[in-house]
Amino acid sequence: MISILLENEKHLKMCTTNIAMSIGATVNLQQRTSTVKNRNLIIFFVILIQAGIYGKYLEGLNVNLGDALLFLREYDSAASLMCTRVTMAQWNFATNITDTNHQKMIDEQALKLKFERASWRKAITFAWSRIPDPLARRELKMIATKGRYSLTDDKFNEIHRLISEMKEIYTKARVCPYKRIDVECNLTLDYDINKIMGNSKDYDELLYYWDAWHEAIGPKLKNKYLRYVQLANQAAKLNGFADAGDQMRELFEDEYFQQNIAEVMSAITPLYKNLFTYVRSKLNERYGNRIREDGPLPAHVLGNMWAQNWENLFELVQPFPASKKLDVTLDMMIHGITPLRMFQIAEEFFTSLGMKPMPPEFWKFSMFEKPIDREVKCTPSAWDFCNRIDYRIKQCTTVTMDALLSTHYEMARLQYYLQYRDHPLLFRSEALPGFDEAVSDAIGLSIFTPQHLHKIGLHNNLTDDYDSNINFLMLMALRKVAYAPFAYIVDQWRWHVFSDGVENMTAYWWELRMQYQGIVPPMPRSERNFDPAAKYHIPADNLYAKYFVSVVLQFQLYQSLCEISGHTGELHTCDLYRSREAGRLLSDVLSMGASKPWQDIVRKMTRGRTNRIDASAMLKYFEPLNAWLKRENEMQPVIGWITGRDNNGIFHFVSALFAQWYQSGAQKIELWSFLSLLLLTYSITIY
Repeated sequence: MISILLENEKHLKMCTTNIAMSIGATVNLQQRTSTVKNRNLIIFFVILIQAGIYGKYLEGLNVNLGDALLFLREYDSAASLMCTRVTMAQWNFATNITDTNHQKMIDEQALKLKFERASWRKAITFAWSRIPDPLARRELKMIATKGRYSLTDDKFNEIHRLISEMKEIYTKARVCPYKRIDVECNLTLDYDINKIMGNSKDYDELLYYWDAWHEAIGPKLKNKYLRYVQLANQAAKLNGFADAGDQMRELFEDEYFQQNIAEVMSAITPLYKNLFTYVRSKLNERYGNRIREDGPLPAHVLGNMWAQNWENLFELVQPFPASKKLDVTLDMMIHGITPLRMFQIAEEFFTSLGMKPMPPEFWKFSMFEKPIDREVKCTPSAWDFCNRIDYRIKQCTTVTMDALLSTHYEMARLQYYLQYRDHPLLFRSEALPGFDEAVSDAIGLSIFTPQHLHKIGLHNNLTDDYDSNINFLMLMALRKVAYAPFAYIVDQWRWHVFSDGVENMTAYWWELRMQYQGIVPPMPRSERNFDPAAKYHIPADNLYAKYFVSVVLQFQLYQSLCEISGHTGELHTCDLYRSREAGRLLSDVLSMGASKPWQDIVRKMTRGRTNRIDASAMLKYFEPLNAWLKRENEMQPVIGWITGRDNNGIFHFVSALFAQWYQSGAQKIELWSFLSLLLLTYSITIY
């Protein structure tokens, strides 16, 4: 800690200034730090604070509640105005992509960073963990423990520049078409490669695009990411945390968070392995001996660049092909449904629950369709302009069932914003990272049922037979169950890098993917490849554990809302439409925002059943499918995956799929990597 504080004179002066402000000191700080004796005394004082004499976090000494409340009132007013300015600039750019709008957005974001840094410096002058008012204490903590404002100016600017550069490299990456010569290499991930990965059945074509994308990203980002890790850790330690992963986990406000989600992942794993085994058998039918009957799967054949969503394999793995996939797109066209009508349908779902209608500003300012006169970002999104008045959705709506679902998802987010809008700005946020996603997806579980679509006149062939139910649950499992282990490992990898160092980052990435997903790289890898960077959230510095939280919490919320609505029968057939009881519970949960610890909100949400993230509702939802999968897999050699056997029954590395631990020339595999992989080969997960 001493070496970190001595690293830069500017940071030392900042810390001593904060202390001086806290105790009302008026002496000249420069004079106080001019002698070694006084300098060391001040450093020692700062260390005592940061090391935990007054708690885990970086804090000052001011415990005056009046001062704290005055600061928070001023902060709320200024931060709300700043939020409105930045959000408006972001909206203008997203709905009209021009260089001018882009520069305006960058300028506003830079101004916001300066404001937030100044607010952080003021917040840490308080001994906020000892402020007697619980709401004030909570607000101060939110300001004091987020961000990397403890870095010196040059390093603070450097880490934000690094993240911006990494994001730019990612978004501007292009690859060449497969087996085409003398053509422009301009294929993008979102508009070209993802479609190919989802639709192609050509093993070699899929392999080409998988490799081309990873090659376009990882090697270019590795060195930048190494420096990013170094700076992120420095900032976290200066703020009182063990490392940057420790600081990220603070967002979940639970010292047992990692243990909680590990238990949830363990509970989901048997269901995932049953799904995995069945899907592998179908891929073996498609690709022959390129897919081992008892082994892991290569990462490129699951219909998605990261093997995180397997929905594009539905036609291959559909349990009962005679029953059609649920899709009301044609019905929507026959009924003359327009994009505007889709938003009206979504609003009516929420008002049928007794929840709030959209305000006039929503209908006036939202972007419902793609304009023809300018370039826009079409990714659907919900917007809160931080003024308790202006709420919008941006979506390039097409008349499809997917767009109808997306409309409901985004309007669910707006409902969240509307419900908590009376709180101070800091509490106008989700209860914990991933909760707004869970709310949207829980609504989606109700909307995306034959029962609901029939009620609103978009699904005439309502059948509740066994075949249709299993098909439906298979589709949902390819979306939800297949995603869970990937959502789990991304931040497990990142937090390991922050805590244990940057050696063997790529090897550890594939160790985790092998362990939890049964996924391996389809071709030789080395540390040069830096494959984790091929997922945007890694270079973009975006938290990912929230998606694991959301995929589990959505079922907990859905189950509770279904129970209070009086639903009987299988959980996956529940439709919340017109249930005022469900609407009241949902409104009560959403209206708390982030004003209370999320455990209290989850207890309210589950009506006292639990205050933790729990997999039981998710397992109940998929139980009919799980029973079917167990029967289908009875003849499979392995439930799960193994790496291979020799004639003596000893496990070994036999496949090029494991060549991420490939050695070339003078490169030598580290002993720890070899030992950890050896242990992995003995981790045969058969139950």
